[in-house]
Amino acid sequence: MKARVTVTLKSGVLDPQGKAIEGALKSLGIAGVAKVRQGKVFDIELDAADRAAAERKLSEACEKLLANTIVEDYAVDYD
Repeated sequence: MKARVTVTLKSGVLDPQGKAIEGALKSLGIAGVAKVRQGKVFDIELDAADRAAAERKLSEACEKLLANTIVEDYAVDYD
């Protein structure tokens, strides 16, 4: 089974890298950029008996390693 995990900062957390990207886009003349938030994407292939097993494995992976759940949220999409 294939899945994509997207990790982003929670809405109340400052995003200095996103702010730097926003400034760089504006300095390159790309107009209309109002706000940039950056994140991480993980494409993962796993061996799982069914979707419920895959969800359990990915939830554990996100909670233990892929996301810092104090300041980050994560979402999982399945192919």
